[in-house]
Amino acid sequence: MRVEIKPELLHWACERVGVALEDVAKRIPQLPAWVEGERQPTLKQIEGFAQKVHVPIGYLFLDTPPVEQVPIPDFRTVGNEHIGHPSPDLLDTIYICQQRQEWFRNYMRSQGEDACPFVGMARMNEGVTQVAAHIREALSFDLEARRRMRTWEEALRQFIEQADDAGILVMVNGVVGSNNHRKLDPDEFRGFALADEYAPLIFINGADTKSAQMFTLAHEIAHIWLGETGLSDTDPVGLPAQRVELWCNRVAAEVLVPLAALQDEYRHNVELTDEATRLARCFKVSTLVILRRIHDAGHLTQDELWAAYRQELARLLAIPRGSGGNFYLTQAARVSKRFARALVSSTLEGQTLHRDAFRLLGFSKLATFQELGHSLGIA
Repeated sequence: MRVEIKPELLHWACERVGVALEDVAKRIPQLPAWVEGERQPTLKQIEGFAQKVHVPIGYLFLDTPPVEQVPIPDFRTVGNEHIGHPSPDLLDTIYICQQRQEWFRNYMRSQGEDACPFVGMARMNEGVTQVAAHIREALSFDLEARRRMRTWEEALRQFIEQADDAGILVMVNGVVGSNNHRKLDPDEFRGFALADEYAPLIFINGADTKSAQMFTLAHEIAHIWLGETGLSDTDPVGLPAQRVELWCNRVAAEVLVPLAALQDEYRHNVELTDEATRLARCFKVSTLVILRRIHDAGHLTQDELWAAYRQELARLLAIPRGSGGNFYLTQAARVSKRFARALVSSTLEGQTLHRDAFRLLGFSKLATFQELGHSLGIA
């Protein structure tokens, strides 16, 4: 069975993923004939094409290419202009998270669980210090406990677990689902928050530097406290055009490094790089966040901050990143341990179909599902 596909839809599908049509043709030799109208593809062939370029197959049967938009409020800006043309990787990541959130919301209600009291409890006219203190208290994100940790990477892991334990589904992933061939681009987005009283969800782009992920998490938590869903600007030293982003940045900085504590610790007579490194060890955050707080405390001008920030960011980007690790621990982090435990338990109890669980988790083997359950302590 052959199907009629307009050539402009084939061009659009390739452009959508940033791949030249000629490169796709190397894997699908019939593609040029389809584009030239010399031959029509079979349904099976167009399904294969759609899979290779990560496009919903229904789009290819439209008369004109669709205009795709981010399905949640988009606060990202470059030069005070909104970013357009979201990538398929970003869109699919949001869709996956929305599906997981819907499942978890229904699960919480079916179990008779209470809503999370902190979702939407903050207001932007409240003092940043007060909101940040409440976040640290609610998540048990204690400053003294952080000081005793060996590294700020350890503090990041603990921060994620504390947010997850408090009821926030924290998902950290650097690829789309479990597809390691579809890597997410930190330059496109660093994270987003999906506010919901039963299933608040935060996604962190795991392809980003570890130094950026701590601030992203704190920023998205501020979104949850505000009850504002959104795709965010999370640069520690940025000045977002959106009022909500500016507020969340300020709250995030105060959550991680209380200004009063920074003032007590800061040494004026020490070289900036050395002092930033020392304070980063003290507060268990990245040096980039420390530079922002030194500026907030009045010890760096805006120009001095930007110069120091660019230099430090270049140093951090030059550090080789680790890879590998336990697959099942990584899988749990990708979907949040809270979500994974609930889904595995529900499936083993017969309340959720294995087929649906596999789809939400992003794999298809029963053995993988069973090992994930064992790694989470679920028989």
